[in-house]
Formats: sequence, structure tokens, C-alpha cells
Amino acid sequence: MDLAAVIFVETAYAIASLILVSMGLAVVFGMMRVINLAHGEFMMMGGYTTIVAVKAGINIYIAILIIAPFVVGIIGLVVERLVIRHLYGRLVDTMLATWGLSLFFVGIVTMIFGNTTTGISTPISGFQIGDYQINGYNFFIIVLVILLLIVMYALLKGTRLGLIARGTMQRSDIAAALGYDPERIYMLTFMAGSALSGLAGAVLAPLVGLVPTSGGAYIAKSFITVVAGGPSIITGLISSAASFGFINQVFTFGISPVVGEVALLVAAVILLRLMPQGITGRFFKGKL
Repeated sequence: MDLAAVIFVETAYAIASLILVSMGLAVVFGMMRVINLAHGEFMMMGGYTTIVAVKAGINIYIAILIIAPFVVGIIGLVVERLVIRHLYGRLVDTMLATWGLSLFFVGIVTMIFGNTTTGISTPISGFQIGDYQINGYNFFIIVLVILLLIVMYALLKGTRLGLIARGTMQRSDIAAALGYDPERIYMLTFMAGSALSGLAGAVLAPLVGLVPTSGGAYIAKSFITVVAGGPSIITGLISSAASFGFINQVFTFGISPVVGEVALLVAAVILLRLMPQGITGRFFKGKL
């Protein structure tokens, strides 16, 4: 019974982690069709912002939930105004530009912080379930991801701003004819996606040792989760993350964590081969 509880918690955490690291990319790529290869670096900068804020004496939750998303969102705003806005509809050019941005951000962070590992401790201590030790911070991540999904759904489905954003991504010409400025909406959407990426990096900062190249560890999983999820943003995130998180944990507990990571990648290849349009391209059509 204790082992079953541990497996359930760890599986829920694996699913929540995949959703968390992919949420910002789901907004930028899923809604805007911008292939942001600097997504991992936005996460990395969110992590470093949190570490700097905490070491400056700021409460860790304020640093994670407010300061890091705000700082990275502003960086995303600058990037969109200077670079991305000139490349909409040009996928290859966007890929090259964001790849260059990722190298630029890694270089800047290396100059400032050096190439050594840094980090902060988790604010929530672990607890015992029978013979097993559970990281209490994992529960914080699970609850936070659930709240983020609820807020994202409410904003996109139930507010005028969300409706305008979704409509602009589908038909910017009609949005412009109705009096809305597509460039402004693109700017705000990219900023929101960047802020979510920064939040993800901030939340994960207490769990990992950060180096300037840490973002590379998240980019593959993020793209796999978003692409496999298909055209529906929230439903796609949940369905693909649940599938890959479950498979990863089955092989992790059954064999080893390395095999679990390999199984996740193999499952993604098989899923995309069987369903090129993603899970929500085959199922849950029309869902948000």
C-alpha cells in the first residue's frame, strides 16, 4: 500500500512537471506557431532570477511566483519587439533566430554567473510514507500546475481577452477588421508564454542545480509534449503529459530512471507515427 501511494504521487509529479515545462511553449508554439528554440533558456533565466532574489533576502514564494515570471516576461516582451515580430510566418527564420537567442542568453548568463552549479534549497521538507521518503515540494508543484491549468482555461475560455487572443491567432485579418491590433495581441501573447516559461524554471530551481546550459535539458521534452498533444492547447497538454508521464514512471519504477527517459522518447515517436496530428488531432477535437 505504501509503495502504491509513492508510485501514485511520483506519477502525478511526473505529469505535472511535463505540463509545467511545456505550458509556456504551448502558448508560444501552440497558439502563435512560433518555434521558440530559446524556450529552455527562458526557463533557465527564471531559475537564476529566483536564486538571485532569494539570496537577496526576498521570500522564496514571492521570488518564484511573482518576480521570476515578471522578469522573464519583460525579457520576452523585448525579444518579441526586437526580433520575433519581424519573423511571423517564417518558421525556418524563426528557428534560426531563436537558436541564436538561446546561445546569446547562455553566453550572457555565463558571463554574469560563471559556469559553476548554483541553487537553493526546497522550502518544503520531505515526509515519510512507510519505508519511503517523499519530497514535500512535489505536492506544491502538483497543486500549482492544477491551479495554472484552471486559470489558463478560465482566461482563454471565459474572458474577452482570451477570446480575442484565440481569434487573432486563427484569423488576424478579421481581428484587425474588427478594430483589434494583431501586433499588440501577438506581443502580449508572446510575453505571457515567456512569463510561463520563467515561472516553470523558477518552480524547478529548488530541485536542480542550475548552470547556464540547464535549459537544454527541457527543450526536447517540451516540444515532444506540445507537438504530441496536438492543436488543442490545454487538453493536448494534459493528454500528452499524462501519457508520457505514466509511461516514464512505469519504466522508471520497473527498471531504472534512464530506461524511463528512453521509454518516454520512444513512446513519443510511436505516438506521432500513429497520430501525426497529435492526440487532440485524433481525439477531443474542438476542445480548448
